[in-house]
Amino acid sequence: MSEPIQRPDFGGPFPEHIAIIMDGNGRWAQERGMRRVFGHREGIASVREVTTACARMGVKGLTLYAFSVENWKRPRVEIRYLMRLLRRFLVEERPTLMENGVRLRAIGRLETLPDEVVRVLRETEELTARNEGMVLRLALSYGARSEVADALERFARDVRDGSVDVAAIDEETLRAYLYDPEMVDPDLLIRTAGEMRLSNFLLWQISYSEIHVAPECWPEFREAQLLEALESYARRVRKFGGLISEGPNSVSKAREQRA
Repeated sequence: MSEPIQRPDFGGPFPEHIAIIMDGNGRWAQERGMRRVFGHREGIASVREVTTACARMGVKGLTLYAFSVENWKRPRVEIRYLMRLLRRFLVEERPTLMENGVRLRAIGRLETLPDEVVRVLRETEELTARNEGMVLRLALSYGARSEVADALERFARDVRDGSVDVAAIDEETLRAYLYDPEMVDPDLLIRTAGEMRLSNFLLWQISYSEIHVAPECWPEFREAQLLEALESYARRVRKFGGLISEGPNSVSKAREQRA
């Protein structure tokens, strides 16, 4: 297992969970006179570098928006290429995941993925399940509205069967029906390519996430750009609806209540 690197000290908080909307692969390629698919291929190097850097700095969770439910609307040839690229990534990155103690999980409507992709995904999840480091979640065939709809369907079924006490419902009741109930809310949401949209990503979980928009397209987003995002995050004052004047520990207490 790789030796951890020193966590950067920017004089402020450090995120335990980072979520990233990896945008701009196609644009990056087209700006260079190449087909869009080459941007997706180059983006794999960014995934590898950012995942490794986060794991070695002690980030506890990294969630990457890899393929949305809306992406199924893209041309068939691009979708086929993306699925082949995903399958290859899930196999070829196994040594990197093991070396850095990373556990792989996936969230989304995974049953809509090609059978071969699901097979290698489950194999990689099983291979890394005993790792004790960072959890890398890939959002695949994922949409936040779909996640809530799927959660409500399962919830309604349990209400019908009498296994849920309707009178005891609170916010955490629904969380238990999300794709990964163990996922803590992201502290930091990063979007690349300068876009200012959430794009149907983790809408339930990012209620209090800090947002950093990077101008670089995803293939250009590497460790240096990650450190810029972490430095930006360290300058934020996270109140979670509270007031700093309530006491020196009010912010940390607020965060604990949200965790």
